[in-house]
Amino acid sequence: MARPRTITDQRLLDAAGEVIGRVGPGFTLAQVAAAAQVSVGTVAQRFGSKAGLLRALTTHWTARVADEMRATALAEGSPVDGLRAAAVVTHLGLGDAETAANHLGQLGMDLVDPVLRGLLGEHYAAMEAELCAAVERALPDLPRAPLPERAARVLLAVVNGVSMDWSIRPVGALGDRLTEDVDAVIDGWRER
Repeated sequence: MARPRTITDQRLLDAAGEVIGRVGPGFTLAQVAAAAQVSVGTVAQRFGSKAGLLRALTTHWTARVADEMRATALAEGSPVDGLRAAAVVTHLGLGDAETAANHLGQLGMDLVDPVLRGLLGEHYAAMEAELCAAVERALPDLPRAPLPERAARVLLAVVNGVSMDWSIRPVGALGDRLTEDVDAVIDGWRER
């Protein structure tokens, strides 16, 4: 009979996310193991390699961000506030500018790997789908908005661009910057 796992994948993935934020794309499985307080063998056995760990991490983050976006949108008092909240929450977990830059550095490395690039495509598609659903709920209050699919693409481009720009030129808090720029777009879609 197999021994039950006492170390969850979640613990290892959380450690990997923390290490990437601290170290960037040059992180090692040994650093992830140390952060998770396990042996390197445990991480390697679970994911096979650094590439396997990154694939599992991307898949995990895709499900997590979609769930967060949906829950955040539905918790707001109005559909427009829900749309704003869903867009803003996408990058709030990036932390400070250095952590954000390290995650974006890893993103750059992920784009080189065809499998990770495909998983990132699924990640952005999931975010876009949540934004599209939030736009559809808010449409009665946003008569000047484009079709939901286009509106979702625009908002996703805004939050992705803001996160990158803010990691390079961190003026103020990321959440404030995301809110300001998302509001600039949403306000243009309201009745004048």
